Amino acid sequence: MTCRLRAIVVSVVLAAIGFPLSLTGADGGSPSAEKVFRAGAFAIDVTPTKFPVIVSGSSLEAGATKVVDPLHARCLVLDNGTAEIAVVVVDSLLIPRPLMDRAKQTAHEKTGIPVDRMLISTTHTHTAPSVYGVLGSDCDEAYAALLPGKIAEGIDRAYKNLAPARIGWAVGKDPTNVFCRRFLMKPGTARTNPFTGKENDQAQMNPGYLNPNAVRPTGPADPDVAVVSIQMRDGRPLALLSNYSTHYAGSVPISADYFAVFSTEIEKRIGAENLDPPFVGMLSNGTSGDANCCDFTKPRREFDRFTVGRDVAQAAFEAYKTIEYHDWVPLEMEEARLTLKVRKPTPEEVKEAKLIVDKLPNGKPRNWPEIYARETVIMDQWPDTREIKLQAIRIGRLGITAMPNEVYGGTGLRIKAESPLKPTFNVSLANGYAGYLPPPDQHKLGGYTTWRARSSCLEEEAEPKIVAKLLELLSTLADRRRDESSPPPPQAAQ
Repeated sequence: MTCRLRAIVVSVVLAAIGFPLSLTGADGGSPSAEKVFRAGAFAIDVTPTKFPVIVSGSSLEAGATKVVDPLHARCLVLDNGTAEIAVVVVDSLLIPRPLMDRAKQTAHEKTGIPVDRMLISTTHTHTAPSVYGVLGSDCDEAYAALLPGKIAEGIDRAYKNLAPARIGWAVGKDPTNVFCRRFLMKPGTARTNPFTGKENDQAQMNPGYLNPNAVRPTGPADPDVAVVSIQMRDGRPLALLSNYSTHYAGSVPISADYFAVFSTEIEKRIGAENLDPPFVGMLSNGTSGDANCCDFTKPRREFDRFTVGRDVAQAAFEAYKTIEYHDWVPLEMEEARLTLKVRKPTPEEVKEAKLIVDKLPNGKPRNWPEIYARETVIMDQWPDTREIKLQAIRIGRLGITAMPNEVYGGTGLRIKAESPLKPTFNVSLANGYAGYLPPPDQHKLGGYTTWRARSSCLEEEAEPKIVAKLLELLSTLADRRRDESSPPPPQAAQ
């Protein structure tokens, strides 16, 4: 059954029970009777059950044998009668595109939602099982085989929960937990590392509190807490999708970090506990590639995943209280593929790196130079180009972008400022993983997030190309909104 036919059936049922069908849309118009906005949500547990597991998130490989708090894939499906989209946030550090594509294809077979109308992103918790080898960590193959099916099942369960709903959005702020972690250093004081493709580094990540050699942060941080709230038609909370741009707070594995704390806390604040169907709170990672919870210009402060999760939930709740809801909204999504060059090592670098890699015990690196020697050998075998997926979503007047990178705060703020849809927020680590995304001027400063590896692999001009493509997608969606809201042409004289 097509989504349009389903909507007509729902409309007939609603009319039979006396439900009003002349509803106000987010762009001020009254949708036709067959257009009924629906939503469904489901949080599926994706916690590993077999231990030990490989955990990614540190420079060197680690393992885990217990669960501190469960991991979930939090799934949301939206349907306005003419379009269906799925948005998923997974408690994982990063997920490669083939795994995400496999989850989407399985979900499509279950639900009929087109694969290019699905956005799957990761929270970037650093205490989840590894499903992608990077730096010192390898992939936990058993968990990686399990995860795509779980994600697809979660989308299917959300789809089956579709019910008439209403939607609204707002933006709050939490400046207390997001700061640029990357600093311009005094000459000769920034950390350097061989086999990174960089020399004479001028920037350093995490320089330490009140470091006299740290000159200034290299960019801004984004304090916005975006909130998209979905309710049943009677006002019962159904789901809430939020977005914040700090990297992670920290925990021990296995843990979903502050992202899970947020979900629990926002549920409490809006009175959504013990509902049927259960409320689903979701916190996606914004543009946190150069940001974390530490203000290195001041003395150390105490924080943990609980304080950060509560702070962000409170900021989201303050925004939530201002939301105006819409019984129907235009709902559209655009996806584009962009091919970019990959930064490759020289033959001389590869030859020197192999001398180190060949001596590694069990092939495992033990320090930073060995990590980047191994990355150099691995990157030498990569193709010269990389295709990535970029997405833009329009929900009424709201814009959302999605990119597969760890994106700097300045990049995210630029997209928000130049987007024709207001407000707009950005979802990072979406639809695959393609490493850090430093702007060209930041590449010149060097530092960890620019060091060539699987974690920072794209050409130095990738950031402006990605931004341009995303703004193009947003403009396409905005132009459609203007077309819909413009008055009809005048009738010709008879």
